[in-house]
Amino acid sequence: MTMPEASIIVPAFNVAATLQATLASLQAQTHGDFEIIIVLDGPRDETPRLAYEAAASDPRIRVIAQQNRGLAGARNTGIQAAKGAYIGFCDADDLWLPHKLSTHVDHLAANPNVGISYSASAFIDDSGSLTGLAMRPRLTEITAAHVFRRNPIGNGSAPVIRRAVFDAIAWRPDHEAERDWCFDETFRQSEDIECWLRIALTTDWAFEGVPEALTLYRVSAGALSADTTRQFAAWERMVTKLEPLAPGFFAAQTPAARAYQLRYLARRAVADRRRDDAWRLAVRSLRQSLTPLMDEPRKTMTTLAAALALRLAGPRLIDRAFALLSHSVRKA
Repeated sequence: MTMPEASIIVPAFNVAATLQATLASLQAQTHGDFEIIIVLDGPRDETPRLAYEAAASDPRIRVIAQQNRGLAGARNTGIQAAKGAYIGFCDADDLWLPHKLSTHVDHLAANPNVGISYSASAFIDDSGSLTGLAMRPRLTEITAAHVFRRNPIGNGSAPVIRRAVFDAIAWRPDHEAERDWCFDETFRQSEDIECWLRIALTTDWAFEGVPEALTLYRVSAGALSADTTRQFAAWERMVTKLEPLAPGFFAAQTPAARAYQLRYLARRAVADRRRDDAWRLAVRSLRQSLTPLMDEPRKTMTTLAAALALRLAGPRLIDRAFALLSHSVRKA
């Protein structure tokens, strides 16, 4: 049996409301040679029924069930099972445009030094409608400092990655009896940036993006990615974990990277209408480092103005705050 050229891994935990739309977007990929691996990560809703029904009607779909191990654990299980030379991830509430996979496979095939190909992402809301906001990251000449400060990949549904990259970073913890880890399963937040930065610090594989917004990234208030307190704590733990790999790098880069992270979280707090958190995070960002203000003055001042407007007037100025943010919001 011929192996598929690419594998798309879909971690699935209690995603019955969105799984069918996600799978439909993946099944519609114009690239002709791929498989879809749904990893059931201990869901308690109708997700398993929907997954097995999809697999029964499409031979490209495989389903793997496991006890809950979190997003990182589901991705690791998918990587182990994947047969493709290129591996993409699509969270089960996000969507891919039809030509996303073909664009990344062509990009990687044409650039043998590039290990991680990613795209810009457009934001969608709970209903799947475009919000008008997008992540438009830096695309070329990506260094470890860029990954640390701004995470140009942006979200876990954006990249398609060579299997060789995962082969280079895989390890097996002493307590793990089943398979290697590529993503650190002790993280339930920041597992993406931990993996990307580890790749940047320990391998020679290049990161490079394509400009079109080929990923539709769902932003839901109250979702895991919207919990700024937990997200910042996980980010700090990521720094602590990786610092021994390159102490000089982290000594030089952490203040600015922390300021960017706090600014991002402030913007998320504005979007979630949490005025006290928004202001606190925006001020902490400025106190940590002025690098974001010097490098991106408009975006930094817009964030501060939106947070201040919410603090002074609350929900009455939320529409104005969103108008300010809409000029430059992106997740990374």
